[in-house]
Amino acid sequence: MTEYSGRKPANPAPASGCPFGYGEPLTHPATDVAALPAVTRGEDGLYHIHRFATAREVLKQDGVSQAGFMSESSQSSGPSLTNQPVLFAEGDHHHDMRRQTAKYFTPASVAGYQPMIAGLADKLVARLARDGEANLDDLSLVLAVEVAAQVVGLTSSVLPGLEKRVMSFVENGLDSQPGAAQSMGRGKQTLMQTNVASFFLLDVKPAIAARRRKRRDDLISHLLDRDYSDIEIMTECLTYATAGMVTTREFISAAAWHLLQHPELRADYVHGTEKERHAILHEILRLEPVVRTLYRRANEDLTLDGQTVPAGSVMALHITDANTDPDVVGEPANALCPMRPLPRGVQAPVLAFGDGHHRCPGAFLAIRESDAFLRRLLIWNDVEIVTPPTVGSNETVKGYEIRNFRVRLGQGRGASAKA
Repeated sequence: MTEYSGRKPANPAPASGCPFGYGEPLTHPATDVAALPAVTRGEDGLYHIHRFATAREVLKQDGVSQAGFMSESSQSSGPSLTNQPVLFAEGDHHHDMRRQTAKYFTPASVAGYQPMIAGLADKLVARLARDGEANLDDLSLVLAVEVAAQVVGLTSSVLPGLEKRVMSFVENGLDSQPGAAQSMGRGKQTLMQTNVASFFLLDVKPAIAARRRKRRDDLISHLLDRDYSDIEIMTECLTYATAGMVTTREFISAAAWHLLQHPELRADYVHGTEKERHAILHEILRLEPVVRTLYRRANEDLTLDGQTVPAGSVMALHITDANTDPDVVGEPANALCPMRPLPRGVQAPVLAFGDGHHRCPGAFLAIRESDAFLRRLLIWNDVEIVTPPTVGSNETVKGYEIRNFRVRLGQGRGASAKA
């Protein structure tokens, strides 16, 4: 294998006006958001939010509550939980939990994970070089699950295969849209119960037992210190699995797809500073938000763009639309333009990580681990796409699924670079 030698422009043009021309979204059709109203009432009874300003207003509202990721069904069925998972909780409990767990996702904490992430990324790229070909989506799954497992504390599993057990919840889950008709026969119910039991017995319970003997610097140890029950800890682990591990897996595949298709973008990425590389990844995420729709329930009457949204109504926030709102991101809104100028207070991924008190806590970690793997992979000239991926959708996380993304590296020769 030889290191990637794509030419990086000595003086790249400014991002304003998007002179690069890196193409449109790969996981969904481009939409002319300028032609869409801010709020529409759908036949499904939901209020659909398409524009950035209104979507962010909803996410920052105190008078709304989480209504996606099966949050409402989790509270109305199953065992009674004294401590709701942080993704579903509201009010003082949620704010306190976010403050207590923020330490696991700070830049300083993520820097502490960096040797582990780098070692794992090297191992995965070396495996690809040894085998010659692999599904990139399989490699990204291993990376995302193992990194998140370290943060959460799922490191004492009785049997290998944690990533498969995590994916079983998402691939066999229900439609998380509030009010959606669910089709679950007895066979699927049994399968889901078996998957939950396997995850608890093989992964969660051994981790709890190990940390009862000796606390570690991870989430499960923190939950034990707060007297969470085993069921509450398992529910929190399920939440992090579906909302964290799975989404990072998909983003790594989407980012690799863009970078492998555009040699100039790849050159800028491979030879760029960390700030420049992260800017490219943030722009890809803006264009390809893994979670396409967020749901919120109005707990009081709201006025959005001149319309009254009655208390009890559910709002569907279309993140792919909000992220390509030309009033915020400029034109061309559907092009991939790293470091595009944005208004003050708008972050580069726009709403891809959400906003408000439920904004994704692992945003920084997700970008750092994606960068560690992708740079090690793309530094080699001879990495190439063998089979373009298929793109499907997942109704549990309301996002895309990239599968069978076959790549080749080095015809089985050599190992990964230390970058």
